[in-house]
Amino acid sequence: MPVFWLSDEELSFPHPSLAEPGGLLAVGGDLEPERLVVAYRNGIFPWFEDDGHFYWYSPDPRWVLFPGELRIHKSMRSVFNKEKFRFTTDQSFAAVMRACAATPRQGQHGSWISEAFIDAYTSLHEQGIAHSVEVWQGEQLAGGLYGLALGRIFYGESMFTRVPNASKAGFITLAQALQRAGFRLIDCQQETAHLESLGARGITRELFLEHLDRNIYEKTLMGKWNLDPEKGIIVEATKPGSI
Repeated sequence: MPVFWLSDEELSFPHPSLAEPGGLLAVGGDLEPERLVVAYRNGIFPWFEDDGHFYWYSPDPRWVLFPGELRIHKSMRSVFNKEKFRFTTDQSFAAVMRACAATPRQGQHGSWISEAFIDAYTSLHEQGIAHSVEVWQGEQLAGGLYGLALGRIFYGESMFTRVPNASKAGFITLAQALQRAGFRLIDCQQETAHLESLGARGITRELFLEHLDRNIYEKTLMGKWNLDPEKGIIVEATKPGSI
């Protein structure tokens, strides 16, 4: 399969089915919010930057978590019962992104989360599309994750932990809140043992795109999020959007 070149002027992408076996679909373009929204709505995401060029992926299979399939092991139930952590949402988005960028990853040299990525997703956060979950131990940021929400799908991007089980606790808290809010899918992008242990599994790209097609008619909860233990997600300062 050829790798397509994207221009800065056009927001369109090749069809995801044209991606290479490893998932690489295109190179180029920019990380403007409009392009990112188009990409995610079409099952495509930017993974890294090299020499100023952005690399866009659509892997097959696609790893996802259906919130109803979330697995909470006995050890994690103990973490919640002891109230070891405190959770917030959209309180320290940039700090979460920078902590994710600074976290070493097995098999990776450096981080794909460059300053360009931080600027782009922070812009999406300011528009009420990208969100962070912060996990606190006392006053210290112990872990967290970030991603973006379109319709009733949450597209997870990255997570980090500084204290054992902090990122798992944050992910579980988010997944439960998303389920209560009517979200149908959490996009995990790639296979990891960490997420598989929580119930994530691979589905075909074709099936993933079918979920995206149904999701386009759903309203996006734009604005600052709060996680309510009973209601799920509460949106503050809702922004009437066109997405």
